[in-house]
Amino acid sequence: MRSLTGREPFPPSVCQLGLVHWLSRSTKTETLVARPELTGHSPDVSVSTPSREAEVRVINGRTEGVFYGWWIVVAAFLNLFFAVGIVFYGFPVFYPSLVESLGFSRAQLTQGFFHGFLFVGLPCGLLAGVLIDRIGARWVILVGAGLVGASLVLMARITKLWHYEALCILEVLGYVLAGPIANQVLVARWFKERRGQAMGYAYLGLGLGGVVSPLLVNHLIGRYGWRNAIEIVGLLITGVLLPVGIWITKSDPAEIGLLPDGANKASSAAARPNVAMVNRGVGEAGRSVNFWLILLGSTLVIGAIGAVIQHFVLFLKDLGYRATAAARFFTAVQVASLGGRVVVGYMADRFNKANTMALFYFLIGTSILLLSMAQQPASLWMFVALFGFSMGADYMLIPLVTAERFGTASLGKILALIIMGYSLGQWGAPMIAGKIFDARHSYDLAWKIMVASGTLGAVAIYAMQHHGGKMRRPGKELL
Repeated sequence: MRSLTGREPFPPSVCQLGLVHWLSRSTKTETLVARPELTGHSPDVSVSTPSREAEVRVINGRTEGVFYGWWIVVAAFLNLFFAVGIVFYGFPVFYPSLVESLGFSRAQLTQGFFHGFLFVGLPCGLLAGVLIDRIGARWVILVGAGLVGASLVLMARITKLWHYEALCILEVLGYVLAGPIANQVLVARWFKERRGQAMGYAYLGLGLGGVVSPLLVNHLIGRYGWRNAIEIVGLLITGVLLPVGIWITKSDPAEIGLLPDGANKASSAAARPNVAMVNRGVGEAGRSVNFWLILLGSTLVIGAIGAVIQHFVLFLKDLGYRATAAARFFTAVQVASLGGRVVVGYMADRFNKANTMALFYFLIGTSILLLSMAQQPASLWMFVALFGFSMGADYMLIPLVTAERFGTASLGKILALIIMGYSLGQWGAPMIAGKIFDARHSYDLAWKIMVASGTLGAVAIYAMQHHGGKMRRPGKELL
């Protein structure tokens, strides 16, 4: 019998027999019929292979039965919960207190973070990507978590606008190091086949942080005042994330002798012929049309999301909703996003990722139209459900599509460029919305601009399908 290569199969070597003997020593084994096209032997040859439980055992014996990558997902969950979810979604709850206490305008409230991303986020974002690719995500996350916590503790003592802007810049630096870039690379390197599912679970932390933070911050402000409240949040972030980074986070599965998804070397080698590996450097990615379409689409959509999130509580208060009711609607948006993150992660592993991303981005853009009817509770709840659920695709599909298009070898640097680009939209769009409100005393024009921005972003992502750079393993077409 001939193998697929057309050559006569060689008899089993001593090394092959030794490998089979080693595998058979597992306490839990399954006997499988060897596939002749892979082994070159007759189909009646049986080999003993580890069961799933044995296959995911950590080699150094630290964990039994659970792939350590899921502990990495827990660590990423907590990083995104505190460093992104609580900061990004909880900080707007402080805005009314800052306006009343320090007299800041709405444009000034958001321009601090915009200046932070403009002057620190852009250069340090690329540096973060380089550091992640060279020394690993763990140390980058640890430094970032410390900076986020320290900036919030110090913000409790501000009295002038320049104090606020300086600490916003420090907080942005911490966000860049401990936020999406490092955690997206971290999860992408631990998972391959189940990357979408793992990323979805990790990004539940961001969504859950958005659910908890408005209620938590509102409670702390009411009980202790805004200065003590913001200090408590900073200490909480530092007290949780530093121990997690020290004792749980591992930058790469190779650090403890593992492969992505917990696969063993034999199964990984057998699967390799079916998957064309793509690993492109930053230069090659930058010359790709797909890179610029991802950057453009994500910048437009993340900008629209940022404008809505940063101004949502203030917008509802202008319409006559009480602060507690506004916080309740804001929390409901984050609750809806939890379901979206789970569903999007599931869909990303089964359907065309770029088309899935375009669909959810389109829903984000069109749902903002409902804000023009937000005086009616029914319309507002419809917005909450549609916008919140679609927001589940906000950040998590970007690393999935990027890794699939350009590989993971330079993923840190490539994602840094993309994230720093869309961060301009994330904080620039809220500043633009604030300036529009200050000039017109209405958000109507701002919401129309965000509808257009979200829709054009979806079109840019969908256009990726017409510009080469095909995915390594085509999935089912969603659209």
